[in-house]
Amino acid sequence: MDEHSYDDIINLPNPTSKKHPRMSLHDRAAQFAPFAALTGHDAAIKETARLTDERLELSDEVIMRLNDQLNMIRDNIGTEQEVSITYFVPDDKKSGGAYLTHSGVVKKIDEFERKLIMQDETVIPIEQISEIQGEIFKGLYE
Repeated sequence: MDEHSYDDIINLPNPTSKKHPRMSLHDRAAQFAPFAALTGHDAAIKETARLTDERLELSDEVIMRLNDQLNMIRDNIGTEQEVSITYFVPDDKKSGGAYLTHSGVVKKIDEFERKLIMQDETVIPIEQISEIQGEIFKGLYE
């Protein structure tokens, strides 16, 4: 290719339109910005991809064990017995939810509202509990 092929036009002035005003740099940059055709579509895809767990149905044996453990906790409130409670938290946006485990000391069992209130003010619905562990239960089912 010839090194001087544009010598005849290189110094000519840049043509400007007489009908249209010159576009600002901001407007020119907007032409190359990412385009989201559907507002909220990206969020909807992320929500669909978010995984949830199904709530497990507990056997009668497990329910009896949980009832025994809750009675033991109620009888020992005030003795600072630390327990770990695994419970189901339903998802607000789609079916299913997540299992969480919270460790701490039970401050109160509200039998009317059917919930545990932990010392750190965490509230756990009794019907969502799937497992309780703690030193207090050593020897209970051995």
